[in-house]
Amino acid sequence: MRDFSRDHSALALNTATLGHIVEGHGAGWSPEQVIDACAERGYGGIVFWRREIGERAVRIGERARAAGLAVAGLCRTPFLTGPLVCGDDAAIMVDFRASIDMAAGLGAPVLTIVTGGIEPGTRGTGESRKRLADRIARAAPHAAACGVRLALEPLHPVYGGDRTCIMTVADALDICDAVGAPGLGVAVDVYHTWWDSTLPAVLAERGRGRILGFHLCDWLAQTRDVLLDRGMMGDGVADLRGLRRAVEAAGYDGPCEVEIFSAETWWRRPPGEVLDTIVERFRSHC
Repeated sequence: MRDFSRDHSALALNTATLGHIVEGHGAGWSPEQVIDACAERGYGGIVFWRREIGERAVRIGERARAAGLAVAGLCRTPFLTGPLVCGDDAAIMVDFRASIDMAAGLGAPVLTIVTGGIEPGTRGTGESRKRLADRIARAAPHAAACGVRLALEPLHPVYGGDRTCIMTVADALDICDAVGAPGLGVAVDVYHTWWDSTLPAVLAERGRGRILGFHLCDWLAQTRDVLLDRGMMGDGVADLRGLRRAVEAAGYDGPCEVEIFSAETWWRRPPGEVLDTIVERFRSHC
């Protein structure tokens, strides 16, 4: 297992941790300001959200690399299933391909897929997963041509219904198997997987070469909001080092991406303090 106690070059910031530039929350910084602040603190990478990029993907990607940061990924595809999709199948696929194009413009090697929930009028996950696999299969050749890998991110079961139809890494790997595209893998997010006692065995048996991202935060024992009250590493109950040990044992040696949605705590603190705290916690708890 890698030793981060004196080296945080594997640390990447997901910009959601500074509030998404949401009015009333977070830094309100431009991508350029976030890039500079991360570079000053020795972060190795950065992950953007589509809403921040607009038409400036190429320029922002170049700006990050000039500052010494790798663009580790892009969040995210549109929802591909469920009640929160925007438009019909054609519109979904157009937006899916646009997210791939943005990742390619940024020079981001990985695009995260948050699947979306259960198809209206259906029960259980079966029909939704079939539709998910079909849409990914149709987009996968475009992603491969653009040099972008697709990372399925299972979400905690509490999001089952509207935001996800896959709740475990095993579920995500089942979709990977069904699609069969070489550039399709999984993102393992502490917030969504910390509770899954089967995860180490699943990764050991099926995960090698298929883990495209590892996301850090913590699960607060007394969480106030399952969407917007994630914990800073070390403040919760997740076994952070145990999870990283399992991910790295399955061959992952890429960036560790800190992604904290925290409307009432970390989004309200000075961004420099948040970035400094992340470095300290990454070295001491991850």
